[in-house]
Amino acid sequence: MAGVLLISGKNKMNRGFTSHLSELGEFAELSDALKKGGMYELSGVLDVAKGQIIDALSKQSDGGRKLVVFASEKTAEEFADEYRHIEQETVFFPAKDVLFYQSDVKGNTLTRQRLMALRALSTEEDVTVVTTIDALMNRLPEPQELSDAIITLKSGEEYDFTALQRKIVDLGYENVSQVDAPGQFAVRGGILDVFPLTDDAPVRIEFFGDEVDSIRIFDAVSQKSDETIDEVRIDPAMEMVLTKSKLDAGLKRLKADFDKRYKELRTDMKTEESFRLKTSYEDLRDRLLSGDYSQADGYLTYFESDTKSLLDYFPKDTLLFLDEPARLVERGEVLEKEFVDSMARRVENGSALSGQLQMLASSKEVLARCMNLNGVMLPQISGNNGGLKPVDRFYLHQISINSYQNSLDTLKKELSAYQKQKYRVYLLTASRTRGSRLADDLREDGLSVFFSEDENAEVLPGQTLITLGFIRRGFEYPDIKVVYISESDIFGAVKKKKKKKKRYGGGDAITSFSELTPGDYVVHEDHGLGIYEGVKKIEHDHVTRDYIEISYAGGSTLYILATQLDTLSKYGSIGDKKPKLNSLGDGQWKKTKAKVKSAVGEVAKDLVELYALRQQNQGYVYGPDTEWQREFEESFPYDETDSQLAAIEDVKNDMESPKIMDRLICGDVGFGKTEIAMRAAFKAVQENKQVVYLVPTTILAQQHYNNFRERMKNYPVSIGMLSRFHTAAQNRETIKGLKNGTVDIVIGTHRVLSKDVGFKDLGLLIIDEEQRFGVTHKEKIKEMKKNVDVMSLSATPIPRTLHMSMTGIRDMSLLEDAPMDRTPIQTFVFEENDEMVREAIERELDRGGQVYYVINRVNQIADVAAKIEEMVPEANVAYAHGQMSKNRLEEIMTDFVNHDIDVLVATTIIEIGLDISNVNTIIIHDADKFGLSQLYQLRGRVGRGSRTAYAFLMYKRDKVLKEVAEKRLAAIKEFTDLGSGYKIAMRDLEIRGAGNLLGEEQSGHMESVGYELYCKMLNTAVAKEKGISTGDEYETTVDIPINAFIPPSYIADEETKLDMYKRISSIETDEEESEILDELIDRFGEPKKSVLNLLLVARLRAFAHSVYLTKIKQTGAKVTMTFWKKARIDGGRIPEVLSEFSPYVSFSLTGDAPELIVNTALDNRFPKGDILNYLLNICKKLSTIVIK
Repeated sequence: MAGVLLISGKNKMNRGFTSHLSELGEFAELSDALKKGGMYELSGVLDVAKGQIIDALSKQSDGGRKLVVFASEKTAEEFADEYRHIEQETVFFPAKDVLFYQSDVKGNTLTRQRLMALRALSTEEDVTVVTTIDALMNRLPEPQELSDAIITLKSGEEYDFTALQRKIVDLGYENVSQVDAPGQFAVRGGILDVFPLTDDAPVRIEFFGDEVDSIRIFDAVSQKSDETIDEVRIDPAMEMVLTKSKLDAGLKRLKADFDKRYKELRTDMKTEESFRLKTSYEDLRDRLLSGDYSQADGYLTYFESDTKSLLDYFPKDTLLFLDEPARLVERGEVLEKEFVDSMARRVENGSALSGQLQMLASSKEVLARCMNLNGVMLPQISGNNGGLKPVDRFYLHQISINSYQNSLDTLKKELSAYQKQKYRVYLLTASRTRGSRLADDLREDGLSVFFSEDENAEVLPGQTLITLGFIRRGFEYPDIKVVYISESDIFGAVKKKKKKKKRYGGGDAITSFSELTPGDYVVHEDHGLGIYEGVKKIEHDHVTRDYIEISYAGGSTLYILATQLDTLSKYGSIGDKKPKLNSLGDGQWKKTKAKVKSAVGEVAKDLVELYALRQQNQGYVYGPDTEWQREFEESFPYDETDSQLAAIEDVKNDMESPKIMDRLICGDVGFGKTEIAMRAAFKAVQENKQVVYLVPTTILAQQHYNNFRERMKNYPVSIGMLSRFHTAAQNRETIKGLKNGTVDIVIGTHRVLSKDVGFKDLGLLIIDEEQRFGVTHKEKIKEMKKNVDVMSLSATPIPRTLHMSMTGIRDMSLLEDAPMDRTPIQTFVFEENDEMVREAIERELDRGGQVYYVINRVNQIADVAAKIEEMVPEANVAYAHGQMSKNRLEEIMTDFVNHDIDVLVATTIIEIGLDISNVNTIIIHDADKFGLSQLYQLRGRVGRGSRTAYAFLMYKRDKVLKEVAEKRLAAIKEFTDLGSGYKIAMRDLEIRGAGNLLGEEQSGHMESVGYELYCKMLNTAVAKEKGISTGDEYETTVDIPINAFIPPSYIADEETKLDMYKRISSIETDEEESEILDELIDRFGEPKKSVLNLLLVARLRAFAHSVYLTKIKQTGAKVTMTFWKKARIDGGRIPEVLSEFSPYVSFSLTGDAPELIVNTALDNRFPKGDILNYLLNICKKLSTIVIK
């Protein structure tokens, strides 16, 4: 594996680093030979030094494009990651594999990675492409075909708008109503939104006729435009471009092949196989004809008469590097055999067509082409080339250095010896603080050492330069007396930090009303739980308006104006059972609401009291960060996410203030909660305080114990563990240490809460997944909490709405961004088939990984495990489910964490938060029987490391229910690309989180009124407890016969339209109105008159509410404005209002409540066309006589 060097954060290698290489005779000779052309051998190069050698050789050949080929995906990905530190323009080109061609539905992650690499190749002069022999054997279309298909749009230029849409479909883009993931486009009037597959953000192109009026980048989550740009490039979204003629010719070839094979199968009486072939062929044909090209890649050879290889995408002067050629030859042969065997079996059972056998080029042919290019083979041992013959052979003498095992004394002795022998030494560190301090320490011992960030600093013989950079392990060139030492040689494994890269918003929490579809349960604040039936356009007296139709129990129906959507919320349920509908007007809903209101009041009271109590007590005040704290934080091997940094800041502020900390940190597994806990613990220990880290399971205790010890091994911190994994004697020793203060941090299960455990000076309590402890344990925790700082961690996300109501009562930090180096998960959906399962497992084991196989039937689990053992005899298979004894379950999970088990067949218990970065394949049995949120959580168990992860979702094809299965798969497909399905899943999880946070009883109340309304009520109750006025409880309705609706020609998509209605109905200020107007213009173009009326009605309603009006209703020529009975209006000043709007307005006290009556028919001067603004002006005048 190659190591690389990064100096001072810039992507240049220190000239000193490579200039020494020209002192090596063999290196200089090879550089000269390469200028003449041909393939050479360079042996003796250590894995860690390959990056340095490749970079140096390409610089000698005046740069240009480089292609580096490895035998395995794992080494290729690791090399690409590390080489990026030398050459920022480094891309990884992954291989498509057999499985890729066989799934019904797949995410576009892999295609996106491949096309991004091809794009870099065509646009960057000095790009380095890292790939595998597998990828070189994949067939591709002509390079010219892809480059000709690129669409470039410039502001101010003209394009045929209709033809452009057709071309975008040809490029493989999916037409959707709202763009939120790469590879999609949407058209609304003259606005075209498109998310180029190879870009990080979508663009909005506004046309005026056929002319591009403007191009703006927009946010995929909020859908709002950010910056304006002059031009946009839209690359293809798949690896071939299907024009009409190419599609027709390909379908013809497909049909001929299908007819021939179908006939053979029928003749051989193979009914099941022929049925399978027929359904899959018809499905493919129908998809292609309807413009869905998602499966076309698997049939490339039918559409492309002349296919090429990745090698054809490189210019003649490319430098090619072949890592371990013997392995490349061996891997190529194995892959070819596997592919042919597997495809032949598939053709046999009707799962594939014979033309698909041509999808892979032969390895001999590919390697023969490589040998005709200019480049270098890098075998460790000379001549080990698998039969490939170089033009000439060269050798470099390198030696790896021994690790110093955390001993500075050993390092000093070694450096002293190097100094005497006049070696030039480069010591690379990731931390400035640590680097300069190390230089000071070493100088005190009389060594010639200096620290510099200057990339061109000269190093004389006998000198040591400490500088910023990264190599995995150190090595030396004894012939020229140059040595490189890495930080990991001194301090043990150090992971490299990744460069931050911009991510597109892959999915935010659900935006209030989108994703509401007919048949969903909704809650109306006054009428209770009903079923949403859709939007109905109703015309009455020549006035058209949109109404929301809701059906209730007993067959009754309620129609509410779309402008009053703020009284409606989606019913979010915690359980799986169907909720009971309310009946209109039976009084039951009022009782339910009153019951919940009093319960919510209790919760609010408790919360506010608890808060007040904590404010009175004074906690320990920690000092500011020390030098050690900074160094400890710098040694964190990854880039912190923004929300992680914010949470760390919050925690430190809490610790450094006199109040007692009680902070909840929420974020998914792997979002960096443990690192925040470690930094807080480290801060506490430096001031001689003890720390307890409480976890719900023994196995998590073990995992955290290992992590803490690893992170803090360079510091004098004593860490103990209390759990069943330790012997009684070890536990006694730890308890003794806690009492006398020799143990600083203890990590343990509820054993820590036992009576025999005491502390010398406890300062910080960290609780992981508090909701998973029992009642008695919770009481003990409460006792401990009274006067120590507390930090709770939860992997179930907490909803933002709930977060708001808790603000200022319980401090919370939300971790919302996934870590940067999480690779996207490549998801496949396919019909259950043993062949695929075997291949998926073998492929993961080949790259040294582990596999989850999820099945939710305990009675079948042992059989499935036995079947997998039979299919993949070399795998160590075990199974686990919730009905096993706790001890047995923990043993199995421990073996799995320790890599003693390759495949774990399990029920959904794997949801519960184990972070195992080596598991990168998950296979889900009967995936269509899981809920989306379950699938999301399960899928999140893989992809924790930086390797590509795979999720295989299997279903049984039901011949009768084909349509239902199709729909289900469509939902899963959305989920695959992190579309709206992901948001729904997040919502489900958040509701569960809310239930956990508030406890069992409150979950019941939340169930009865729905989650959104519950949060609204809790907000009001908390504000009331705090003495904040929240406005009075009355609704305001506006009923003016005027065209106020969103026409389908303006917003066609029902969900988006509903979302807009919901947001318009909650307008309260002029700023909010103009903000929504700007967004409407940005997303949908200039609004129609009926839409502007809608905004005005919303504004009028908000204003009317602020002046205590409950109703504004027009009947014929009269408009009645009814006051609330308890309106705080100065009655003595009503005549001021009447005189200003005389003679049209009068005041009446005859009805149930006071009213203002506007008579529009008094004379011809009344501005009838502007009635809304007239009424708005009356409300503005009324606001001057409101009693404050």
